Amino acid sequence: MELRDKLETKFRLDLNQKKALHRLKIFSVADLLFHFPVRYSDISEVKKIVELVPGDIATIYGKVSKLKTKKAFRSRISMAEGEIEDLSGKIKITWFNQAYLAKMIHDGENVKLTGKVTQGKNGIYLANPEFEKMPDMPIDSHHSLFKPPLSGNFLSDKAVTTREVEKNFQTAKGFSYPVYAETRGITSKWFYHAIEKILKEKTLDKIEDYIPDEILKKYHLPTLKTALIWIHKPKNKNDAESARKRFAFEEVFCIQLERQHDKFEYRKNKSFQIKSNKKEVEEFLERFPFDATNSQKKSIETILDNMAKNFPMSRLLEGDVGSGKTAVAATVAYVTVKQRPQDKNGKLQTFGSLQTAYMAPTEILATQHFESFIEYFAHLPINVGLITGSGCRKFPSKTNPTSWTTISRAQLLKWVANGEIPILIGTHALIQKTVKFKNLALVVIDEQHRFGTAQRRKLVRKPARAGGDNIAPHLLSMTATPIPRTLALTIYGDLDLSLLDEMPAGRKQIITEIITPDKRDQTYVKIRQELKNGRQLYVICPRIFEPDPEKEMTLNVKSVTEEVKRLKKEIFPEYEIGVLHSKMSKEKKEKVMQEFTEGKINILCATSVVEVGVNVPNATVIVIEGAERFGLAQLHQLRGRVIRSTHQAYCYVFAEAKSEKTMGRLKALKTAKNGFELAELDLTLRGAGELGGTKQWGITDLGMEAIKNIKMVEAARTEAIALIEEDFELKKYPLLKSKVKQKTSEFHFE
Repeated sequence: MELRDKLETKFRLDLNQKKALHRLKIFSVADLLFHFPVRYSDISEVKKIVELVPGDIATIYGKVSKLKTKKAFRSRISMAEGEIEDLSGKIKITWFNQAYLAKMIHDGENVKLTGKVTQGKNGIYLANPEFEKMPDMPIDSHHSLFKPPLSGNFLSDKAVTTREVEKNFQTAKGFSYPVYAETRGITSKWFYHAIEKILKEKTLDKIEDYIPDEILKKYHLPTLKTALIWIHKPKNKNDAESARKRFAFEEVFCIQLERQHDKFEYRKNKSFQIKSNKKEVEEFLERFPFDATNSQKKSIETILDNMAKNFPMSRLLEGDVGSGKTAVAATVAYVTVKQRPQDKNGKLQTFGSLQTAYMAPTEILATQHFESFIEYFAHLPINVGLITGSGCRKFPSKTNPTSWTTISRAQLLKWVANGEIPILIGTHALIQKTVKFKNLALVVIDEQHRFGTAQRRKLVRKPARAGGDNIAPHLLSMTATPIPRTLALTIYGDLDLSLLDEMPAGRKQIITEIITPDKRDQTYVKIRQELKNGRQLYVICPRIFEPDPEKEMTLNVKSVTEEVKRLKKEIFPEYEIGVLHSKMSKEKKEKVMQEFTEGKINILCATSVVEVGVNVPNATVIVIEGAERFGLAQLHQLRGRVIRSTHQAYCYVFAEAKSEKTMGRLKALKTAKNGFELAELDLTLRGAGELGGTKQWGITDLGMEAIKNIKMVEAARTEAIALIEEDFELKKYPLLKSKVKQKTSEFHFE
């Protein structure tokens, strides 16, 4: 059996099995071998039904009966029900959205079930259990239930030889039963026996490892052959951990190689060498209405040092909402546009200036930055342009030097192309082919995670100057989304990191309160007092509209459309309430935001669309409904909307769920010192998979688990940098190059 063989040529597959394997993207023997177990089942942990308590993930054995299919009363979703009985008692079984399972098992059959014990109105039941038919009782010899975590001490495990593994494998048959990700038509049991057949046929004898041997030895990682045996047929817990650790390292290593290759590829370009004058920088910073923090000064110094080199900078600036990222970007842009461009020989030209492009994810935010830059550069003879889907603007106006004027797109593009507009701010409109620069030296991307990799690349790959010259602009990406350090080092491995971990002086610490349903009324009294004092309020809801009971489950989740009616009728009838959500047109959004900014709207009821790009200093109170449905990092960013002034700010987190785990997670909002600490906590509490994983970046759950391990991430990064510096195109490592290409086709760092 060869790795490249198609499964249908080696296994007898019925139509349902073929469809199921295709859904899981498993087509070849190799695909099957790399479909790893999600955990391992163990009968030593089997419980009697009488011992079960709510919250347990339990494995039980018994006889099933009363199997039937039905539709849920309210949501009308299809489901299967039944009972399982052992010598100690019986418990109800419920499979939601899997009614077909009732037809796959028959009354009277012996089964092994593993699922979550859940408390219902009529007692406990087993929810969505995995099952295996057990025709022969007593129980078979599979044992050892555990979900192996990655080793915390990445560098301490001893190396093992392939010979030892093969010896262990022969004596370890039947030690543990792996549980795989399943889909309708295929079960864990099928995977177990199919993979066992592959291993028995010595398929792995010819397999070559793509990770260099010296790296495996350095970090005590098993070889590819060893790891594949251990992950499917571990002799003990350590075997499984070592195998998972190897594949986790491999995934992060491949990401790092791709990111470092991108970084070195970009650095092969020339860039404009931007020289800074310390005195001029200090004078510009004095124009801001606050004193620059030490972290701002340090970031500016680091960025300007990078930009003085003859290769382009690639840097990510992280900072909480309100920490002053825009001020850093404006200062760097000021230094850039103050400098005259160089000619092909590196000599300064006698006229003109270098240019800056500043891209923001929304029109609201782009317009906001345009207005801020007008203030920052009002004392200088520097033109600032704005380009969005709705139109173009230019500051200063030729008729009125203290204001901006609306101009045609054609006129704006002409002035940008001939260098008359040194600073151009915009949305995605900036990356259009029609936007051409004369001397583009700096690209700033705000809230960079809102743009796809391709969009970011389009802007930084724009010719910096007509005629090319292989000159690339410096890149400064910025984000207010708190990112755990390990995640930033991996996902944004091609960028150097700068942190703004201080807030401007005079900002008061936001008062955050977790509000349970019984405290709602007295909280509204406190909010009314703030409104009476002239302040404004955000109310954030998880949904836009109420759910359709005919199409989806009715959840106790507040929607913007209904909450605005309730607030107007029952709570704040005397105040003007506005609505903002993603389904509204750009014009309506802008009108609402303008009215809220001008104070014509007292309360803004919105979805998390306000998470980015809303700056209203007078809004000092925020209510977040259904807070348990948001991640900690997102909650932190939402409350950042109300710390834009020196007034005392309040965040009221309204939670419906009362579980200890949920309340403990939300209370972290009160104890964490900053967004970075909160992001690390979020990663620990919620699990890496819940942070995005496959959905957001194409990284497997195993890879996301690896990202929790700082030693592993740093090791993978170190080795990737060394390898790329030694062999940029990986010509000495063709198998590794092929693997990186395969893995990176699965990644999408959007």
